[in-house]
Amino acid sequence: MMDPINRTIRRLSGSNEFQQRYEMMKKEISSDPEIQHFLQKNQNLLARNAADQGMIKLYEFMTRSRKCADCPSLAECRNTMKGYEPKLMIQNGYIDMQYAPCPKQIASSEQRKTEKLVQSMYVPKDVLNATFDHVDVDNQTRMKALQAAEDTVRLLVEDPEHYKGLYLYGKFGVGKSYLLGAIANELKKQNKASFLIYFPEFLKEMKQSLGDQSFSGKIDAVKKSSILMLDDIGAESLSSWARDEVLGTILQYRMAEGLPTFFSSNFDYLELEHHLTYSQRGEEEPVKAARIMERIKFLSFPVEMKGKNKRNT
Repeated sequence: MMDPINRTIRRLSGSNEFQQRYEMMKKEISSDPEIQHFLQKNQNLLARNAADQGMIKLYEFMTRSRKCADCPSLAECRNTMKGYEPKLMIQNGYIDMQYAPCPKQIASSEQRKTEKLVQSMYVPKDVLNATFDHVDVDNQTRMKALQAAEDTVRLLVEDPEHYKGLYLYGKFGVGKSYLLGAIANELKKQNKASFLIYFPEFLKEMKQSLGDQSFSGKIDAVKKSSILMLDDIGAESLSSWARDEVLGTILQYRMAEGLPTFFSSNFDYLELEHHLTYSQRGEEEPVKAARIMERIKFLSFPVEMKGKNKRNT
């Protein structure tokens, strides 16, 4: 069976029509800007006849849908393989191609993986749907907070080394959680995955996870998330274990790795340190509290928010 196929291919390759189509294909391939860049960049790594040998791979790369630059969302992906984009590569001096997940697919996968391990988001629907356009800027502090949020998002998108998030603080109901949600949604538009957690409920779940042996997986998922947001830190009744083994472990890892971290709290830095100093049992541990605050200050920039309690209006 193979011999007749080979004879057919040889016969076609020798025909004028095939040669004309092949030459047109080569001309089209050689004029593709991405392929030109790839060949020029890797010319010292390619075998002498690599371009001819890899013509089918180059043609496949060129004809696959590569519309990632204008992609509105993962759900509207127009690539041949949804959520994946073709990538040219070199194998032993010859051209090959593989499909790699696009930034939106990576962000989505990371989000699903984290949410599967940690079921404690407990974030109100209005916060999950928050946008910068709907942040209330009825006073100077809210305007400054919004500006700081927009600037930080821009830095996180433009500079992969940027790690400093915001520490939003102010009285109950001034819009801190909403602004965190807006930041998370704006980052999502820019292919940046973030994980927003209501911290008091998260601590309860971590305590319960000791019984089902899922503690390690959950703490790893949170501490390693690319961008983490801890909402309402300081609202919990904190034990030494929660402070040191949960919060301390998360913050130590993120400080060491330079991972962007955001916080919201009713306390300013000084008030939060006082809160962290005293455990549920009334134990006074200022050194341990200072260690936590050192990590929070390293990871964030304080931004105060004032105003009327929006939850009562």
